[in-house]
Amino acid sequence: MIRLLMCLVPLLLLAGAATAQDHEHHPPTAQTPATVPPTADPHAGHDMSPAPEPVDPHAGHDMGAQPRTADPHAGHDMSEQAMGPPDVPTSADDDGRPRQPPLPPAALSGPAHAADAIWGADRMTGARDILRRENGDVRATAVIIDRLEVGFGDGEEAWTWDVAGWTGGDINRFWGKSEAEGDFDGEIEGEVQALYSRAITPFWDVQAGVRQDFGEGGEDPTHLVLGLQGLAPYWWEVDAATFLSTEGDLTARVEAEYDQRITQRLILQPRIEVEASASDVPELGLGSGFTHVEAGLRLRYEIAKEFAPYVGVEWSRELGDTADFTRAAGGEPEHTRFVIGLKAWF
Repeated sequence: MIRLLMCLVPLLLLAGAATAQDHEHHPPTAQTPATVPPTADPHAGHDMSPAPEPVDPHAGHDMGAQPRTADPHAGHDMSEQAMGPPDVPTSADDDGRPRQPPLPPAALSGPAHAADAIWGADRMTGARDILRRENGDVRATAVIIDRLEVGFGDGEEAWTWDVAGWTGGDINRFWGKSEAEGDFDGEIEGEVQALYSRAITPFWDVQAGVRQDFGEGGEDPTHLVLGLQGLAPYWWEVDAATFLSTEGDLTARVEAEYDQRITQRLILQPRIEVEASASDVPELGLGSGFTHVEAGLRLRYEIAKEFAPYVGVEWSRELGDTADFTRAAGGEPEHTRFVIGLKAWF
């Protein structure tokens, strides 16, 4: 037994030494942290001193304020009078501008029109007359039925016409105008005007002529007419006139209407008319001041540009002493009526 133990002791010592040597090749356990060798510095051996500052490209230069560029107008008088017109050749005859030399005599030695030298003066005179007539002096004629209508209201039926026509050119024209109203019992009252019209601006004409009244009452005065007709701002068509009768009575009338297009064919037209008298004219049932006002609204449909039926409503009233004259004659000074009519031109 003792010999057996003595044989085992050297074997155990050899096994322990082998175990210890084997542990040296295994990684340390969690209870015995291993010492990690430091990581190599990637910048080891590099010069880490601050980089030198960039060299200033303007170093040593004088950076003071730059000298100012000389003003090309320094010492010049730049006032408006000193500037004056430019000294360049021109055909203008204004003071201070050099004039063109006169034309040489040869420039005016030929015919007034160069074509005369080729075709002859007689033939070219006729051609120029045709050109002037066809392009600068166009003659035209038109008839305008502004209102041809029947009205219903206050238990009465009445009709109205408002017709005008003209002939002439763009500047000078002859105008004829007629307005009348009546009932279906045969009573009628109206007027006819014959006017000379001359354009004074692109949108306005001055008109002068005579007016003759007619009616059942027997009083049919004749008037001298002076008027103004044209297109006011915002597309209002205006017709204003004063009338001086052979009896010395002075009256005036202003009509204005405007076309508001709802569609290309459907048009709404407001219209207003105001009349006035400078004095009382009892035989005509007129008092001084404003005598009559009329306002209407018509909706028309243009079947064609030249043919447009319409419907509408119209209100009218006599004013001031004129209303008193109307009551004294047994009439009503105020009326409202519905209208059906036609507007046309050709």
